[in-house]
Amino acid sequence: DVGGVTLKPDAEIKRVVICSGKVYFDLVDARAKSGRDDVYLLRLEQFYPWPMKSLMGVLSRFKNAELVWVQEEPKNMGGWTFVDPWIELTLAKLDIKAKRARYIGRPASASTAAGLMSRHLKELQAFLDETFA
Repeated sequence: DVGGVTLKPDAEIKRVVICSGKVYFDLVDARAKSGRDDVYLLRLEQFYPWPMKSLMGVLSRFKNAELVWVQEEPKNMGGWTFVDPWIELTLAKLDIKAKRARYIGRPASASTAAGLMSRHLKELQAFLDETFA
């Protein structure tokens, strides 16, 4: 039981979601609301030195899953630009289906904030919906 959801066995997990920070809690809530029991959430809080061995240990459990990186910050901010090549290097060392992570989050932006709370919440809901679609 993880965040109110009993997950399927590793072989039946369809998507592994890697994230960092507060968005993890939004993802836990959204997964519970969606009823998805085939989405594994992985919170990564150490970017450097890159946790290659521990990440390989976790990801190797999900042989057929799609891998996505989710962040609340715009694409050109946050962790994505740093972790993308490291995730690819990690995946290259594993015998699993996923060879690249797909980005889910806000599009690139010149500003860090949407400017309006209503727009911020709409953008947040959009990428949460995409994560569990």
